Amino acid sequence: MQLFYNKDITETTQEFQFSREESKHITKVLRKKEGDLVQITNGLGLLCKGIITFSSPNKCIIQLEERHHQPSKDYRLHLAVAPTKMNDRYEWFLEKATEIGIDEITPIICDHSERKIIKPERFERILQSAMKQSLQSYLPILNKAISFTEFLKKDTSDQLLIAHCEETKKQSLKDIIKPQSATTLVIGPEGDFSTKEIENALKTGFIPVTLGKTRLRTETAAIVATHSIAFLNS
Repeated sequence: MQLFYNKDITETTQEFQFSREESKHITKVLRKKEGDLVQITNGLGLLCKGIITFSSPNKCIIQLEERHHQPSKDYRLHLAVAPTKMNDRYEWFLEKATEIGIDEITPIICDHSERKIIKPERFERILQSAMKQSLQSYLPILNKAISFTEFLKKDTSDQLLIAHCEETKKQSLKDIIKPQSATTLVIGPEGDFSTKEIENALKTGFIPVTLGKTRLRTETAAIVATHSIAFLNS
């Protein structure tokens, strides 16, 4: 069954009308008709089931009949990842991390960043599509791009980790992760964090970690971290 998304759905919504674009997709591509069942989420854990009461390429209306709130994961993961030089690699990370399970994403602009401008609207669509494809009811939070310096100033009670490539003492991710807790992990650009950035992160309370024995691309490191933390909490 396909899952649809609309942020305006609430516990009290009785009837919902899809946009013209979605209505066309439902009727022309999915070939849904009146009387068919559909599922819709607001991306905040609310999952609704409803019956199509009116179906046309321009307007599709459903009557909501079931509502329940999906429980959230018992851990929280926030990845702050520098945009990659090739935009499609970052988009791949967004898609796969959403499928695996991530709660919050912050693009960070670092000293060695080659890409400093992102397209948040496109990123948001990728997150929504991945959430629907994987039949989840929680949409990851996508924050605005921010400099790494400013990111370090944010207050948080999360476990703070930094994955970098310098040859210094690091702990294995699997040995330091606290199950059923909140974790913030930062991953730098292709040129890695600068030495000054690493020093500032350590002063802020970040713990250096290794994600394995091989040198990973930015987007690969982000996926390895996402899966590893999900596995350690399974």
